[in-house]
Amino acid sequence: MPTRRDYYDILGVRRDANDDDVKRAFRKLAKQYHPDANPGDDKVIEKFKEIGEAYSVLSDPEKRQLYDRYGHNPPQGGSATDFAGFDSVADIFSEFFGGGMRSAGRRAPQAGVHLKYNLTLAFEEAVFGVDKDLEVPRLETCPHCHGSGAEPGTTPMRCPQCGGAGEVRRATQSIFGSFVNVTACPRCQGEGEVVATPCSKCRGQKRLQITRKISVKIPAGVDEGTQIRLAGEGEAGTRGGPSGNLYVVVGIKKHPLFHREGADLHLDLPLNIAQAALGDQVDVPTLDGDFQLTIPASTQQGKAFRIKGQGVPHLRGNGRGDLIVTTQIVVPKHLSEKQKALLRELQRELGKEPIGDGSVLSKVKGAFRG
Repeated sequence: MPTRRDYYDILGVRRDANDDDVKRAFRKLAKQYHPDANPGDDKVIEKFKEIGEAYSVLSDPEKRQLYDRYGHNPPQGGSATDFAGFDSVADIFSEFFGGGMRSAGRRAPQAGVHLKYNLTLAFEEAVFGVDKDLEVPRLETCPHCHGSGAEPGTTPMRCPQCGGAGEVRRATQSIFGSFVNVTACPRCQGEGEVVATPCSKCRGQKRLQITRKISVKIPAGVDEGTQIRLAGEGEAGTRGGPSGNLYVVVGIKKHPLFHREGADLHLDLPLNIAQAALGDQVDVPTLDGDFQLTIPASTQQGKAFRIKGQGVPHLRGNGRGDLIVTTQIVVPKHLSEKQKALLRELQRELGKEPIGDGSVLSKVKGAFRG
């Protein structure tokens, strides 16, 4: 790979040159190496591009500061990390003089705009999948004029200003000599034709906003933020271009009992102190119905039980996640006199020493006893 020349050397200025010095040097060299003054010389064109590249950096304070510090290899992520050259002589004129040397020509086909639709699903719909009908407003090719912009029975006519070329050319003089500036025709906007009798439906715009009912299949297991692409269901293109896409972005309502982590569901299961101490058989709700879960004796706060296959279907695979049930020991706030008496009796039986040889309190007392 050839070594890139120093920008200051290219313009022939000192590294402490001010903005006016840089500008004067650029104008002198650009006029000397202007392609119109050296027709057919490819080396001159490359030289002209090199001069333009050097000036684009040294005339910009931020780019010049980066170049002075890092040379041709500034750090990635900065605001001026690309000191690459121009693709063509026209790029230089576009950058510095607002003109152009490329042929504008008739406008090319243009793809339609992509659309986004925010769809909120119930929790169960996201888990098991659902078919939805969406009402989507979008621009479509006018059905009355079939996209011509002209009233049926009439046809567009050749643009009288550009003669159907879609572009106008204007010779201009600059310090670099004369060159031809090519722009899209202002009369026909580069189309090459104008409509004498606009379509009565779209008024010559060639497209109409129409609300369509579009069906979308939501697969089982979608998560918050999932995007579903419906190809070609966006807005219609122009000048024969393809339609854009429709992106359905999924949102999910919260469930009163379950919360989701990936393919697993989580459920907090409240137990009273008797159930936790003695054990019990309890009916646990799942999205498929109740499931009988055995709670063993001496179950502690925060104990997790995993019920296989009662979670969310895997979006890109077989099977389902699990349901994880976590115990929450609930102390009653309101007790009857009988319940209070029973608890006092239990308190006398248990004493004030926590149950279990490995209790924290027992270990603390043992440490003080030595």
